Amino acid sequence: MNGLSQMGSATLLVWHTIRQLKMINLWHVFQQMAHLGVDSLPIISLTLLFAGAVMTLQITDVLITYGAQSTVGGLMAVAMGRELGPILVGVVLAGRVGAAITAEIGTMKVTEQIDALRVMAVDPIGYLVVPRVVACMIMVPILAFYGVVIGIAGGYFVATAIKGLAPSTYLDSIQMFSTISDFTLGLVKSSVFGAVIALVGSYKGMETKMGAEAVGFSTTSSVVTSIILVFVLNYFLSTLLY
Repeated sequence: MNGLSQMGSATLLVWHTIRQLKMINLWHVFQQMAHLGVDSLPIISLTLLFAGAVMTLQITDVLITYGAQSTVGGLMAVAMGRELGPILVGVVLAGRVGAAITAEIGTMKVTEQIDALRVMAVDPIGYLVVPRVVACMIMVPILAFYGVVIGIAGGYFVATAIKGLAPSTYLDSIQMFSTISDFTLGLVKSSVFGAVIALVGSYKGMETKMGAEAVGFSTTSSVVTSIILVFVLNYFLSTLLY
């Protein structure tokens, strides 16, 4: 019964969020885009750079052994655009952004600031949830595209500087084996991941019990739930889109 109650509450939150989209506050959205998106650039850069570098490090020797060194760049581009870019950015932001959203809204719930908003006739969902959802849906695809470029660049450095592959071979294989859809459909997945991360973070924050310990519990639950949903949705979206 508790699980059914949580599903009902989450469904209502999604429904009210959709209804409030027509009254969106652009200033709040821009604030959240800067806070949740721009501030995540350093960790996205490091994560995707070394992910692309280590993947290239592992596959280049195998491909060279079988005479397929001309496919290294294309393989990296397709892997990054379709899967690694969106999924790694989703997981990283589930940890950083999802936790931040839950902690912020959860603290407001514990200190009764959300009740104060209701007293002032301000809808907490329209004021707190909607700007974060819209900001994540916009910024996560942008960060994913940025991450894909950084990952391919990391692979380029390893392939050319460490493995001795010709730069033209790496770049030409990207043009030969990858298509625009490999990148655009990955951005569609990223937008869905962004909405899920923001909604889960907001829901866990709104449902926080009273007490400082409850905020920590909600934050941990938000991160775990978001990461699981990112992986599950990634499978179904990949099946549908590709």
